[in-house]
Amino acid sequence: MNMAQIFLIVAAAGLTPIALSYGVAPEASMRLLFDIPVQGVNLTHIFRAVMCLYFGFVVFWVMGARNKALTRPALYTLVVFMAGLALGRALSLIVDGMPHWLLFLYMVLEFLFAAAGVVMLKKLDAMEASNEH
Repeated sequence: MNMAQIFLIVAAAGLTPIALSYGVAPEASMRLLFDIPVQGVNLTHIFRAVMCLYFGFVVFWVMGARNKALTRPALYTLVVFMAGLALGRALSLIVDGMPHWLLFLYMVLEFLFAAAGVVMLKKLDAMEASNEH
């Protein structure tokens, strides 16, 4: 396994507990973690949909780690996913103010994972260029 594939596994492993915290029992986890009441079917439905969206990416990143033909596309989705979340959190930070410390940590990690994904893509480019010569 190369570094990009290991990176995809690490990202998938890191996102899994976050996904579970959103969707398995959102009433309990959101109250415990962020003191957010989750009441009613509609809000629970949204949290469970987000959980499965996250799991969709987790599955694709694991596929990218196991299949070299999917490594690059998986890295692209990781960069877009992480940067999108981080930018949304940064916007909220500017507009709404400081969130719970854990949500701020998520934003920092998402920016770091997005940047690391870009680095991994550049390394793949360099490896492929050196293999062509």
